[in-house]
Amino acid sequence: MLRVFNMVVLGLVAVAAWGPCPAAAAADCTVISATHSADTKGEALLTSQALAAKGAKQLNVKRGWKHFTMSAQKVAPDPFWKKVRPKVPTDVIYASFLTAKTYSICFTGVVVPFVCTSGSKVCGK
Repeated sequence: MLRVFNMVVLGLVAVAAWGPCPAAAAADCTVISATHSADTKGEALLTSQALAAKGAKQLNVKRGWKHFTMSAQKVAPDPFWKKVRPKVPTDVIYASFLTAKTYSICFTGVVVPFVCTSGSKVCGK
């Protein structure tokens, strides 16, 4: 019985090792995040989203992709002053914003009034 079980497991491993479907194998994906602080809520949000787009373009060049896509990906809010605030407490988060390309979490800062972290899943071929 154990021999039959091992053969079934080896067969499943062999099928999995044969490879995923070609479309899934062709995409290379990375999660990126960008954080920006500002004196206004709008500037913190828009600049963090712009920095995420800039990071995606830089990743595209670095990886040598012919094209890439961005989709919203929730990431942990990133505090700038980690010695003062190692983790962003939930009670200082004032909003989340979802677009097709970014998921942004905004919170009050320690030194600057407003901070936003925007996350994206970047996939290229």
